Amino acid sequence: MTTPEYPPKPSPGDRIAVISPSAGLPGLFPLPYELGLERLRKEYGLEPVEYPATRRMGSTPQERAGDIHAAFADPDIKAVIASIGGDDQITVLPLLDRELIRSHPKPFFGMSDNTNLLAFLRNCGIVGYHGASVMCELGRPGALHPQTAESVRAALFTSGPYELRPAERWRDVSRDWADPATFDAEPETRPGDGWTWINADRVVEGRGWGGCLEIVGRLLMADREIAPDLSEYDGGVLFLETSEEMPSATEVYSTLRNMGERGLLRRFPALLMGRPKTWSFDRPNTPEEGARYAADQRDAVLRALRAYAPDTLVVFDVDLGHTDPQLVIPYGGLISVDGPARRITVTY
Repeated sequence: MTTPEYPPKPSPGDRIAVISPSAGLPGLFPLPYELGLERLRKEYGLEPVEYPATRRMGSTPQERAGDIHAAFADPDIKAVIASIGGDDQITVLPLLDRELIRSHPKPFFGMSDNTNLLAFLRNCGIVGYHGASVMCELGRPGALHPQTAESVRAALFTSGPYELRPAERWRDVSRDWADPATFDAEPETRPGDGWTWINADRVVEGRGWGGCLEIVGRLLMADREIAPDLSEYDGGVLFLETSEEMPSATEVYSTLRNMGERGLLRRFPALLMGRPKTWSFDRPNTPEEGARYAADQRDAVLRALRAYAPDTLVVFDVDLGHTDPQLVIPYGGLISVDGPARRITVTY
């Protein structure tokens, strides 16, 4: 069984690699990217180092793999962060030098399509960090969300337990990244309703696995970075979230059903389900339409669990996904889900 270990943490003043393992969107939308770089410098005291494919749309999988290798192999680089996600990172995985990366463990931060690299790192025995991409979280309009900023700081620089808290206010509506006015004003948010707990009569502590549900489904289809012995996941904490692709409730159920048929779903005695993004530029839902979408997704998750893992402890609407704020989750690291106390604690 592979037991991931936490890599050494950076300190203020250190150099941090900025890479685009999926898509070179900084080249198309420089405003949130430059803002995220500025915050890495000013808010966290880190010196970002950009790699060749970071701003290049259409870069090859080989070029992106080269950036990953260079970032991990450089002894002066103390952590690695993704600029953003995308939809092509699965083509990079077969090109990665597992021994090179295993020999140079570093904290990696990313989410969405970066679920691919996080799963790869876990199988290399390295704890990664789901969250905190440069353009989305660090490039947030207005100011960094305080909960995001605090979680990122703790994950970057500290080691030990960190208690997650429900967001008092949140948002999932985005604005035009090409418009400079987007970044001048604080985005509109709406009140949070806290977390919803199911089967909350126990405490589960285990290592985190999961990420973006759509990417987990694609890894399963391609049979990549899934442990051949599923007992490696026994007792772990599954965490899942859905992206701006806004998969239908039918697709969410089908993915979870397939995990159940594979014998994977029942391995995890606890599930943290991220607050779903219910708005996109392609589907600008009203709040009422978004609420229906979220309710349908919750029903789909519960339907799958009733069939394949009815005793699973479930927490809905944890702020770990494509909504704002975003809390960093250690991928392969320890997560404690305390049902009776209604507490979630991660170990950074």
